[in-house]
Amino acid sequence: GAAVVWVLFAVIAPRTWVSITGVARILDPASTLGIMATAVALLMIAGETDLSTGVMTGTTGLVAGLLATRAGWNLFPAMLAALVFALLVGYLNGVLVVRTRLPSFIVTLATFFILRGANVGVTRLVTNQVYVGGIDAATGFTAARSVLNIGVNVLGAEFRSAILWWVVIVAIANIVLQRTRYGSWIFAAGGDPVAARNVGVPASRVKITLFMVTAAAAWLVGMMNVVRLRSAVASQGIGQEFVYIIAAIIGGSLMSGGYGSVIGASIGAIIFGMAQVGIVFAGWDTDWFYS
Repeated sequence: GAAVVWVLFAVIAPRTWVSITGVARILDPASTLGIMATAVALLMIAGETDLSTGVMTGTTGLVAGLLATRAGWNLFPAMLAALVFALLVGYLNGVLVVRTRLPSFIVTLATFFILRGANVGVTRLVTNQVYVGGIDAATGFTAARSVLNIGVNVLGAEFRSAILWWVVIVAIANIVLQRTRYGSWIFAAGGDPVAARNVGVPASRVKITLFMVTAAAAWLVGMMNVVRLRSAVASQGIGQEFVYIIAAIIGGSLMSGGYGSVIGASIGAIIFGMAQVGIVFAGWDTDWFYS
């Protein structure tokens, strides 16, 4: 499927598409999407879904931004505080799903609405608007940007460091999933949690941990957006949770759990990146992207 999409746009817009610049443009949106799709795929393999991942990227950005601009924190401690917040939300999502046995769709949808409302309400209360600007003036911003999202010129094209983060995360996740006992636990928890528990697999603990992993991935993407855009907006990430899930499904993960691949999820992210950039290169109306 990825090959077909690439050939399609190579025929339609060969000048811009078949170039180092075209590759850089494709990998730019695919990198952050790929980071999230990797975490979401792991959770889906374990038989759960998380609809709060998109809004969490915006929430963590707002937390770090408010602490850095309004409380005068160095950006690194502010980012750490945002990570702790994300992990706490992920833990609560996991505990609620495991303890109440409600569908994770319902639990995380509730979390989505809570965070969406808090993003607007708290930000407006503190700043009188739904936007936190001036993050680039915070202490530690330059160092944070150099670590999380700096541009590197390669043969005249700019590649973002987020691509490297994506590759490393996928490599680690793939090793864990395919070559460790914990990876087997993930497949078992999603395939048949009752049978998994009967043979000693800590299915509940695995699921709670993976909810925290998706929250941490959302935090990382949120920090990348903050240092790149130098600001945070209350509406950031809303709606992207479905894109993350779709990318994982395109890559072969099943909604029912027990089957999937982080490599496949990354290919799904690349397909999305190619479609997003290819429509622009082809000169088509971008309103048709999701069609």
